[in-house]
Amino acid sequence: MTSSEDQPQRKLAAVLQVDMAGYSRLMGDDEAGTLARLKILQQDLLYPTVKAFHGRIVKLMGDGLLVEYPSVVEAVACAVTIQQRMAQHNRDVADSEKIQFRVGINLSDVIIDGDDIYGDGVNICARLEGLAPTGGICISGTVYDALGNKLPLDFKSLGEQKVKNIAQPVRVYSVQLAAGAELPKPGEQIHSAESLTNSARKLKLQKWLLAVFLLVFTAVLALLSWLQPWQQKESSLNSEGIVATSPNKPSIAVLPFSNMSGDSEQEYFSDGISEDIITKISQLKNLAVIARNSSFTYKGSNTKVQDIGKDLGVRYVLEGSVRKVDDRVRITAQLIDSHSGHQLWAEKFDRKLTDVFAVQDEITDRITTALSVKLSVDEQTQVAKNSTNNFEAYDLFLKGQRASATMAKEGLDNAIGLYREAIRLDPGFARAYGSLAVTMERQTHLGYTDSPVEASERALKLAQKAVSIDPSSPQAQWALAYVYMRKKQFDDAIAALEKAIEVAPNYADGYGLLALIYNNLGQAEDALRLIKKGMELNPYYTYDYPYNLGRAYYTLKDYAKAAQQLENAIERNEAIFLPRLYLAASYVQLGRQDEAEWQITELEVLIPGSTISHWEKIVVIADEDLRKRLFNDLRAAGMAE
Repeated sequence: MTSSEDQPQRKLAAVLQVDMAGYSRLMGDDEAGTLARLKILQQDLLYPTVKAFHGRIVKLMGDGLLVEYPSVVEAVACAVTIQQRMAQHNRDVADSEKIQFRVGINLSDVIIDGDDIYGDGVNICARLEGLAPTGGICISGTVYDALGNKLPLDFKSLGEQKVKNIAQPVRVYSVQLAAGAELPKPGEQIHSAESLTNSARKLKLQKWLLAVFLLVFTAVLALLSWLQPWQQKESSLNSEGIVATSPNKPSIAVLPFSNMSGDSEQEYFSDGISEDIITKISQLKNLAVIARNSSFTYKGSNTKVQDIGKDLGVRYVLEGSVRKVDDRVRITAQLIDSHSGHQLWAEKFDRKLTDVFAVQDEITDRITTALSVKLSVDEQTQVAKNSTNNFEAYDLFLKGQRASATMAKEGLDNAIGLYREAIRLDPGFARAYGSLAVTMERQTHLGYTDSPVEASERALKLAQKAVSIDPSSPQAQWALAYVYMRKKQFDDAIAALEKAIEVAPNYADGYGLLALIYNNLGQAEDALRLIKKGMELNPYYTYDYPYNLGRAYYTLKDYAKAAQQLENAIERNEAIFLPRLYLAASYVQLGRQDEAEWQITELEVLIPGSTISHWEKIVVIADEDLRKRLFNDLRAAGMAE
């Protein structure tokens, strides 16, 4: 879900990405042991070190982290410290069990969108991490220039490197601690010259002492929620009485089909096949279908089908593979009963690429037949309908989906070009119009266009075109709703989302966006009902879901439940902003004043200049009494005017 409350800002930041080297190999050799060792290292080393050097964890990415720093000195010192401690740790560890990290660091202008950061600077950081040797660090030329001689380091120039999706070559240096030298401890660096923002450090002493005390505790909770999403799901769902399956109809998860083409660049195609099957069967009211976000958490995993079924709360699992070579495609698929592990059916399809749509239809038909799912006449018509019958246009569309996923300017620009070419090849391709509309609206939202008003109007016309071509497409209706929401035309957005859900009753994204809108309108009961349905269909939900649940409970003045869900949201991503507003307000209402003040302290660190006037411009609440209550609670929590 995308919040209309988050307004993008730009700032200069040092960005660090750390990833585990050889993750797939280690997981293949010893999945349980690798996870256990990684858990300990994250808890005892990585998280505390990042926080000690004043890093803000932006997001957790499987086996790694993306971190933002106000200073290149702190970012590089943190990276060197991590690698030093890892080298020391690994001295007594068998080679087969050693866990090692790669680190990349870049300094550039980034775009802040809610709790996330985007832009070419972030993409460059990821490429630098990939260039780093195992146990090593690579920095960009901008970091090298800003760092100067502030730390006792040895640098090796790797020259200008051409990196993927970045137009200009990047100066790259490898970094290591100079022989016999020691890094200053956290807090000993001189921040005046190199700090990019100092306001975040101007905290009261009593608040700082509280932050130090709670730091490790917060990190441990966040780590556990990251490494064990299945445990998150169990606790949060049980607290709300939500289960992923319906006792009255069969339930299924479609896993991401394996790319067997021998070319990682073909990953978009195998993912697209899986997603389209999910889209088709999500339209069936007599079948419970797990959302794409949850089923795709098992991408590249060796998890047993029985465990997947238990984790997701489904009886049946569809898995398969795709091999695309020249103008041919081989698709295998099998439907498995997760309770017994028995295969209900399996089939191999060797076809021309242009026949891929027929294969998707056949797989859908096999599923409904095997599970005895009865389809209405309208459902039969809808499931049989393809968004396009032009394979070339379809292929361009899938590439566009992949390009837009990064949210970087270049990626969005590329996606727009791909969607437009797909529309040229098939002027009746409704989903391409819808995706083009959403991408252009996101460009506007992220500040990538010089004419935001004009771009937003074009996005609206494109979304309306998508719906006019195919009003029964849930994706087209969602696209229209998204644009309407960004324009604060909430009634129109609600109408579009209700149509999307009517067509596709398993459409988790539809429930999620609709819940967000109802929260913005102060209609908490509707938001509760919708977000719970979304959580049922998307058990591996992100922080957005408990955040919206917590907001609804705050509106209803059930502050204990609000605090519980908002804490859950922050545990899933400790770098997020908005849940802390409502959590601080809930703590005030519960009489937990110290905890309320701590959340305000965290906001001041995460968002320098976090004041009442700042948030009044950002927070969208249509109900004036609710809005007044929230900001009065924030004042009581200690937020400055």
